[in-house]
Amino acid sequence: MTGYAEFVGSTRDAAETSASSPVSLGRVFTDPTVARLYERRPPYPEGVFAALARRLVVPRHVLDAGAGTGALARRMTSFAERIDAVEPSAEMLAEGKQLPGGSDPRIRWIEGRAEDSELDPPYGLIACGESLHWMDLAVVLPRFRAALAPGAYLAIVGNANVHGPYREEVWAVTDRYAAVAKHPETADAIAGVRASALFTIEGEERTDPMSFEQSVDEYIEFLHSTSVLTRAQLGDRVESFDAEVRAVFARRRINRLRYEVVGSVTWAVPR
Repeated sequence: MTGYAEFVGSTRDAAETSASSPVSLGRVFTDPTVARLYERRPPYPEGVFAALARRLVVPRHVLDAGAGTGALARRMTSFAERIDAVEPSAEMLAEGKQLPGGSDPRIRWIEGRAEDSELDPPYGLIACGESLHWMDLAVVLPRFRAALAPGAYLAIVGNANVHGPYREEVWAVTDRYAAVAKHPETADAIAGVRASALFTIEGEERTDPMSFEQSVDEYIEFLHSTSVLTRAQLGDRVESFDAEVRAVFARRRINRLRYEVVGSVTWAVPR
């Protein structure tokens, strides 16, 4: 799952409210419509998977914690012998199983939270793709540390979109419509891991920029897959939101968006 700011670039600083807690916002991912729209999100660049494959140790089993629709899991079958894809949303799992690679027998789809699902360690890698910020670090970090094989890493995977000059106008719209002003993000989770007594952040790798293209309508659907701009959250404002975003691109005579995606992997090792 992915935090809203990494997709639409909000930098608004506001006090966090109870509505923006991970538990409250996380409920949006049980919406089947949101699960279907996940395919509108840019994929992880190939460099992310090259990095994960390079650090995977024996046993070549991976825990994909907060797997969503399997954006990581469905492509890690190229180098892992087994992937345990743990995800609390049944709707996300159902969607992931139908997507390319979702029926691969090396993926074990597990409905549940990383905090308390039954796991099958040891793992040669634990990967969290834009998901760790939805978890209770006080619970999952000890579990992850205990579940890692000797020499194995916790990989915190991110995806950043590099938009063109229209970005400030789009962000102004999304800021006004977002369900909450402050919400958890991957950077918050990384800071929490860094502050823990259980893991040490060893470093970060970033991929080369990957070109990505989608229509304006596809981009709007992508926005509706984020945790604070779903159609259900917008309610009767959804049509005006869509119209305002379309107007930004119409003024610039943009029919299709072309932007770059940069993946990242932050490596954490048990202390």
